[in-house]
Amino acid sequence: MSSRYPIIAVTGSSGAGTSTTTEAFEHIFRTIGCSAANVEGDSFHRYSRQEMDLEKRKAKEENRNISYFGDQANDFDALEQLFKDYSETGQGKIRRYLHTFDEAVPYNQMPGTFTPWEDIGEGTDLLFYEGLHGGVKTEKNNVAQYVDLLIGMVPIVNLEWIQKIIRDTSQRGHSREAVTKSIVHSMDDYINFITPQFSRTHVNFQRVPTVDTSNPFSAKAIPTLDESFVVIRFRDSSNVDFPYYLSMIDGAFMSRVNTLVVPGGKMGFAMELILTPLIQALMQRKSEANKQLDWMSDL
Repeated sequence: MSSRYPIIAVTGSSGAGTSTTTEAFEHIFRTIGCSAANVEGDSFHRYSRQEMDLEKRKAKEENRNISYFGDQANDFDALEQLFKDYSETGQGKIRRYLHTFDEAVPYNQMPGTFTPWEDIGEGTDLLFYEGLHGGVKTEKNNVAQYVDLLIGMVPIVNLEWIQKIIRDTSQRGHSREAVTKSIVHSMDDYINFITPQFSRTHVNFQRVPTVDTSNPFSAKAIPTLDESFVVIRFRDSSNVDFPYYLSMIDGAFMSRVNTLVVPGGKMGFAMELILTPLIQALMQRKSEANKQLDWMSDL
């Protein structure tokens, strides 16, 4: 963790409300007036899309599994090094993973490839990571130790599976059978690398549908935010002003002493309400640390 170069990480997977999360943080950063170095979790995949397809075939032949959830398919060394470098110097190496043709054309590349590594520009106030592994910790790597504010965005698992099945069949041309097999093959990595992160988060936003998702493999549509509640769990609730949040968010209630539940349609508003003061506190700590450094240099 770093006072002068804070890191915010949003960790989670499909179905959690990625677009809502991105919009909320963009608005918070504009409101506070801070500049963020944006880091995409997919940029730390170990393989391009074509290479990953080859690795999957190799794994199948060798009777083992590989998935984007695990360490075989991701470069945790590079991710940890970035977080370490930024926390110490405000600098580091980043790149982009180009998902679509629209993203790839400006770089004269194919989708599923990476842009070259480049330095983070001067003058950023914080690093903002969004992806699968912002709080990952293994025997070899500890990415979570460098994160000043770790936020979990996670749907219940049936909703996550519905999101994946419908996305991969409608947008990527896969069959339901193929997507189902992919889910089964990735479960070990999901259990070992993804779910433990949500016990390390400072705040968790868990989306829970209010419609029947009991058989995700037959679902025809993804439940909307308005068909959901969002369960918000605080790791440390000692300084959380729950009465204020209950008064500000229509339909909110508390399910436990550290847990707030809000209507799904209010998720973006709740995120801004809850996270803005936490990020302001990081910026205040940064300002005080810089003043202390300036004072020491003048001695």
